[in-house]
Amino acid sequence: MNILMSLRDKISLFTDKTFIKFVLTGIINTIVGTAIMFIFYNVFHLGYWISSASNYFFGSVCSYFLNKHFTFHYHEQGWNSLFRFTIVIIICYLLAYGIAKPLMQWILSNNKNIQENIALFFGMCLFVVFNYLGQRFFAFK
Repeated sequence: MNILMSLRDKISLFTDKTFIKFVLTGIINTIVGTAIMFIFYNVFHLGYWISSASNYFFGSVCSYFLNKHFTFHYHEQGWNSLFRFTIVIIICYLLAYGIAKPLMQWILSNNKNIQENIALFFGMCLFVVFNYLGQRFFAFK
């Protein structure tokens, strides 16, 4: 019975109002950031790391303010939440894209361009999960 309760608590973590607001905020950031990332990679040929980092640099500024005020209703003043937010973004970025690229190189034997485009998308998916947990339980707890 305790295992079932624990599983239900974990599932409800991703179905409450906070997560839904987080996803809505993320949709805005994702549209802008993804456009920037793929334009930088495919049009300006800036490479995997610069293109993916640009996505999170530009999207993170908007994300910080929307998540702080709209998603988590966090009212603490000062630099502490910004510092924690930045730490979460950096760790999630490095984990997500550090996992995605070698995993896609291992799974896919296609050309580098296809591998990296799929890795960019997969990295975004990993980032969302890691970032939500970090924002909810560390940056804006």
